[in-house]
Amino acid sequence: MFIYFLAGILLGFAVAYIILEIRYRGLLRSLKRSFDVKKGKFVEQLAPYLKNFPYNPQDARFMGNPVDFIVFDGLSEGRDVDIVFVEVKSGKANLNENERRVKEAIEKKRVKYAIFRQ
Repeated sequence: MFIYFLAGILLGFAVAYIILEIRYRGLLRSLKRSFDVKKGKFVEQLAPYLKNFPYNPQDARFMGNPVDFIVFDGLSEGRDVDIVFVEVKSGKANLNENERRVKEAIEKKRVKYAIFRQ
């Protein structure tokens, strides 16, 4: 009788261990994904100061969403200004739906300049 009791307890511990292991792995995956997103957002803000950023960092203005930067290329040097929308991506990341829509609007020249007076 005692052996069945002991076997039941061991089986219970084994099942509990498997359940906790599965949840732990899911939690680790979730934490890694969250860390990757935070790392990406941090790198986005540093992009103008990286060596291979093709524009003067003084001309870059961080927006974050739906595009990462608007660059007023030439503004700090007093030249004619080209306005460039910059999306920073790392690894295999792709544009999300909103980023694709903004890119399409820019490519189709659906861009305006407006003055808002209070």
